[in-house]
Amino acid sequence: MKDPRLRQFAEVLVDYSARVQKGDVVLISCAGTEGAPLVKELYALCLERGAKYVEYEFTIPDINRYFYNLASAEQLSYFPQHKLDFMKQADVYIGLTAADNSMVMAKAKQSSMIAWSKVVRPIIDQRVKHTRWVITRYPTQSAAQEARMSLDEYEDYLFAACCMDWEEESRKQDALKACVDAADRVRIKASDTDLSFSIKGLPGIKCDGRLNIPDGEVFTAPVRNSVQGYITYNCPTVYQGKEFNNIRLEFENGRIVRANSPGMDEELNRILDTDDGARYVGEFAIGVNPKITVPMRNILFDEKIFGSIHFTPGQAYDECDNGNRSAVHWDMVKILAGDGELWFDDILIQKDGLFVHEPLLGLNPEV
Repeated sequence: MKDPRLRQFAEVLVDYSARVQKGDVVLISCAGTEGAPLVKELYALCLERGAKYVEYEFTIPDINRYFYNLASAEQLSYFPQHKLDFMKQADVYIGLTAADNSMVMAKAKQSSMIAWSKVVRPIIDQRVKHTRWVITRYPTQSAAQEARMSLDEYEDYLFAACCMDWEEESRKQDALKACVDAADRVRIKASDTDLSFSIKGLPGIKCDGRLNIPDGEVFTAPVRNSVQGYITYNCPTVYQGKEFNNIRLEFENGRIVRANSPGMDEELNRILDTDDGARYVGEFAIGVNPKITVPMRNILFDEKIFGSIHFTPGQAYDECDNGNRSAVHWDMVKILAGDGELWFDDILIQKDGLFVHEPLLGLNPEV
């Protein structure tokens, strides 16, 4: 029997996030075949809303792994112009991942993955800059296992985090955006973390369900050369098919000068050496989704954990551009709940994962 929450989920993605309307060209892209039930709902709903053409595609990560491991230099440098041509026709892009194995790329050739990410960057840039796009996840047994949950528990968790009143959440985020807009200096103090930087002149951007589902963060970016100090992240992070834990970064004048992760130092530094911008930070964000409280080894969820921050080596977003350019954008998450302070200038904004600054108290989860 079809889960009725799928229709609700599709309505959030189509009506609120992507705002599909009559005459749109829509691309629905699913990594993994298990997401077919949601693709069906999305496809039907886009047609109901009057889209003039709806394309859907399924990619198989296990097949992509063959490309990374077997492709020659010539094959890795070939640009798929047809994909860019279609993306230029698209008004809406809805992307979902329905992975049956989050570690499928763990042994894939990392240098090929890095090279390919540079080649296809123009397609991603076209999508990000010129479509109404949204990215989400579909609940699978693999994702549930990564989250240390049963599939039923994971489905409940995912649907609760995704099917929210996003208009109300957006209104709540206004106060945090105002604080970010007014701030100059930021300091984060927690276990093995003492980090300071400036965000002066860089706006706060609300993430209120338009681009990612689940959503729930307000982000900005540090002044590129202002970051000083060190941070140790306490959320596991999976990047290019490899899991990293307890990443510790040290900064001098904005640049990562030392980077460690137990047993993964070489892999970590290889990614950070992708290009010069990978050792500078392109995003600083505060997670505020009240339904996301524990790490799930899935960055789309983990970066939204209430009481967390993420501090991201690599590419800056156009909406808040500090000038950093990179093929890398690696959201690394630190949970401050129970252990941490967040300061804007001389004002304590958040302590132990809860907002203590009076204008922001409405963001705290209801008890």
